Amino acid sequence: MKGVRDNWTAAPAILLAALVLYPAAVESVQGAEPEPAKLHANTLEAFDRYVKLTEARNAQQLKRGTNLLWIDELPAPERAEAYAALKRSEVKMKKLEMRDGGKEIACPTGIIHHWVGVVFIPGAKLDDVLGMLEDYDKHSVYYGPDVERSKIESRDGDHFRVFLRFRRHKVITVVLDTEHDIEYFRDARDRAHSRSSAVRIAEVENAGRKDEREKPPGEDGGFLWRMETWWRMEEHEGGVYVQSEVLSLTRDIPTVLKWLIEPFVTSVPRETLSATLVATRKAVQGRMKAQHGR
Repeated sequence: MKGVRDNWTAAPAILLAALVLYPAAVESVQGAEPEPAKLHANTLEAFDRYVKLTEARNAQQLKRGTNLLWIDELPAPERAEAYAALKRSEVKMKKLEMRDGGKEIACPTGIIHHWVGVVFIPGAKLDDVLGMLEDYDKHSVYYGPDVERSKIESRDGDHFRVFLRFRRHKVITVVLDTEHDIEYFRDARDRAHSRSSAVRIAEVENAGRKDEREKPPGEDGGFLWRMETWWRMEEHEGGVYVQSEVLSLTRDIPTVLKWLIEPFVTSVPRETLSATLVATRKAVQGRMKAQHGR
């Protein structure tokens, strides 16, 4: 492992893509705050199994060292069109699903959300992207208003502990205090990746008031219980390709509301991840213009 520039973290994309806000949709139907949910051991066991399989697949792909973007696995005509779309400033997204021996991984009382997205930043260098993403003091500008606070709590070489507070409003306001364990790898002069785990996620009640308090993790509204992220960056073809793979765990949808809520739940992670990648590109280009006149 070689040193990578300080803080290329997945955290903004991690949380924004995961705030699927199923309870907000319930509130819009029922007119009431969602009932508290509890993270059960069998729910967490299923998610941990899913993470283990995803980690193994990522490790295998990174060891291979080629065709590292998800679009590289497409048939030739579709792959060519995907790359052309990225050059037109589009974001290419895909819903993923890991299986265990070909079988679906059931997640009792929870939902596993798994998406990957890639964006192209023309004219950028790898260090331009790293430089923006390590600038935590300005993440509220780059990713606001969803990112409200951020700071590095500790650093040991390429290993970081980062605090982030997120605020999301859609019918109701959700505030989350989160801590992320992040490790960075410089794979080559023109290629890097990172691995991030949200090691603590606490929903904040009465945020910004004197009586604000954190609810016990795993005993809250179930907006976000777990989050894992894998990021990859490749500099070539006159720019940098940035890919984010996001895996999150939220509370399940009651069967009686599934027909109404499910489209909302499955669409929000995709939309927010896409928006975050677009914001990343915009922020990198803004910094390049200010710093280099490019």
